[in-house]
Amino acid sequence: MIRAFVSVIVQAARRGAVALCLVAVTGTAAGQEAGEWKPETFTLSNGMTAVILPDHRAPVVTHVLWYRVGSADEVAGKSGLAHFLEHLMFKSTKTMPAGEYNRVVARNGGQMNARTSYDYTNYFFRVARDRLPLMMQLEADRMVALALNDREVFAERSVVQEERRQVVDSNPGAILDEQVWDKLFAGHPYAVPVIGRMEEVARLSRGDAADWYHTWYGPENALLVVAGDITAGELRPLAESTYGQIPRRGDLKVRAWPAVTPLTQSFELTHTDPKIRQATWTRNWIGVPMGHEDAEALQVAMQILGGGRTGRLYRGMVEGGQAVAAYGYSSEMEAPGIIAVSVQPSRGVSIADAQSRAAAIIADFGREGPTAEELSRAKSIMAASAVFRRDNQQRLADWYGIMLTAGVPLERIEVSGDRIAAVTREDVMGVITRYLVRPQHVDAILLPGDE
Repeated sequence: MIRAFVSVIVQAARRGAVALCLVAVTGTAAGQEAGEWKPETFTLSNGMTAVILPDHRAPVVTHVLWYRVGSADEVAGKSGLAHFLEHLMFKSTKTMPAGEYNRVVARNGGQMNARTSYDYTNYFFRVARDRLPLMMQLEADRMVALALNDREVFAERSVVQEERRQVVDSNPGAILDEQVWDKLFAGHPYAVPVIGRMEEVARLSRGDAADWYHTWYGPENALLVVAGDITAGELRPLAESTYGQIPRRGDLKVRAWPAVTPLTQSFELTHTDPKIRQATWTRNWIGVPMGHEDAEALQVAMQILGGGRTGRLYRGMVEGGQAVAAYGYSSEMEAPGIIAVSVQPSRGVSIADAQSRAAAIIADFGREGPTAEELSRAKSIMAASAVFRRDNQQRLADWYGIMLTAGVPLERIEVSGDRIAAVTREDVMGVITRYLVRPQHVDAILLPGDE
């Protein structure tokens, strides 16, 4: 049913016609009232969940289809497979030739791309609201009708290999990052790079890609997030007539990862390269997963410690003349993520001196805690960031989608702002001590090398 209808829709799109869209989405852009920001959700009979993030200020929508599978689900020896299939999803299906998806998006004034992470793979497009039915038909088609052939597979494998050469192999910082993650997450899939190891990518085959597609891609393992000028009542008939026509697979694999093992010792890794002009020292710790009870306190703490020019690291090191840059962050993932502080020492300041000064700032922060002014400012900055996120449909859809695919309930996501506002001085002191002062870590040192 889907395949036959898509062929008609594609022919219409080629002629520039949109009158054949299955369901017309009506309504006009309106000013956004406070209550209209509330997410809506529904679940189709095949297990696919949809989340709608209303934004009626312009007649556009951002549609993001998330699959709960990422590079961390790969088996040994097949690294890069999740990312490889992401590329192949833009090739031919049983109803469309390779490249047609991209051409239809462009012809209808849209923008599209895809992303693979350790935790998920997503496919997104942004189009005018009246083009949404067409695009959902195309997206549903490639969920069930991807047609892989050796010519396309081998050509795209070369593209992925070149991507690795450009993004990782020619980037000293990326090379060192891979070494850090290998140490920090030893024994866990996060230790393997998302883009894959070159020698393993070179061996990926059409059969590998087809097995991955049939093992993980199906409606019950997908999450639809749509942000923009649409309501759940308008989206549901569209979803039912496209994704809802795809039967539940019933045999898709269920994610099973080993636990992240705490470090039993600290490590120091050094990488030297002539392309580097400025030395950098970074200390990395294992953090917390999304939705963890300490997540918001850590975010507030790292905003105070390393968030821009008001951060303690910046004020203590850059303004003090010991560094040209200093910052820190906490990045939560489905499994425990990463916490890091990074410093680029000023000329004449050694890595050892910068390291010692940064460690002292962190220890003092854990012992003294934030001032009332620091705590208030950090919360205000984070509250403003949440408001700005609403002004960007892609950022809003990503924020919800990343957490939802990681298993964080919608109700928990909705109270994140309240939880940030409730963080106390004692909460900040506690997380700094638990996650930054006491635990083992991985230090990464990037140094200039001889030409």
